Amino acid sequence: MHTAMTKVISLSDRAYQELRKRKGKDESFSDVVLKMAEGKRSDSILQHAGRWVGDDADEVLGRLMKERRATKSREFDL
Repeated sequence: MHTAMTKVISLSDRAYQELRKRKGKDESFSDVVLKMAEGKRSDSILQHAGRWVGDDADEVLGRLMKERRATKSREFDL
């Protein structure tokens, strides 16, 4: 069980039902969310090296770089 300040979040009905299905009898919704988030983490981006299939890698990289240049960075205080 995690102790923390309570936060109010909005979920779609579908998202809530999915969380509810995954929630065990002795688990909180926070436990379920943390378990799901930890399951999605990747140890290293290197595990994806060499997996590109296709001959359009240069085109895709060009589009990504164009979008990156067009994106405004956001500043925030820590």
